[in-house]
Amino acid sequence: MKRKNLGKALALAVLTGALAIAAGCGSSAKDSGSGDGGKRVIHVAHTNYYVPYDFVNENGESDGFEVAVMKEVAKKLPQYEFEFTPTSDDDLLIGVESGKYDVGTKGIWITDARKKKYVFPKNNIGASVIGLVIRKDTENEIHDLPSFAQFSGKLVPIAPQDARYMVIDDFNKEHADTPIKLTSSESFQVSDAYSWVMEGRYDGYLEVELSYKNNIQKDSAPYHQFNDRLTYIRYKGIPTYPIFNKKEQKFADAYDKAIEELRAEGKIAELEQKYFGESLSNYIQ
Repeated sequence: MKRKNLGKALALAVLTGALAIAAGCGSSAKDSGSGDGGKRVIHVAHTNYYVPYDFVNENGESDGFEVAVMKEVAKKLPQYEFEFTPTSDDDLLIGVESGKYDVGTKGIWITDARKKKYVFPKNNIGASVIGLVIRKDTENEIHDLPSFAQFSGKLVPIAPQDARYMVIDDFNKEHADTPIKLTSSESFQVSDAYSWVMEGRYDGYLEVELSYKNNIQKDSAPYHQFNDRLTYIRYKGIPTYPIFNKKEQKFADAYDKAIEELRAEGKIAELEQKYFGESLSNYIQ
């Protein structure tokens, strides 16, 4: 009987140990990828400065139009738990590519180079407005890109890998008779571009409107001294997208479904009014 009882005790000890190991493995899996209720944790990176798209507000909270949209997406996807991480441009791009983050938002445009590194969803999250910085003494002759092309077409060079290069390249394909002079650039400071336009070396600089406002128009802008000599002409809206890690196609598909619902419900338009005071999506057309 003693030998039989000893065997039972040993069997019980082995079973207890196995259950403890299994419990430990379950705990480890939850720590690495599961949230409350066993939901999968989605790590969302966003830039910490790009007001009003993605930033950290005065209360230290993740905020901005794209962040707000992603929070609404989270409500539509109860199978996921979203965790937002404010960070730098480089960390966001490298982090999403490496899998440190599952998705990232920073007012991103689609380019061929980016499509090789990330999954882009079918539906954009928002839009940014692109246009021309010109001298005020030419504003009576330059009203849009076609009139700029006829005036001189002398545009500050753009790096081929820059999404803005594609904007002008597309314009030139549609206006083959009066193209804009599109030349590749070496690296330069944005202040150089503004100076070159003011000096007459070039007659226009293709710029995102938000960057122009932050760099020149605001009273506290670093180049506000140029405000009395430069002005801005809107061209069109460019769709912006979140980028997903290459392994996150399923999650990107879920995002697409949620965005379609939010747009149909008018939530996207409501958030555009809150953060921009207008619907930038209207400029995409």
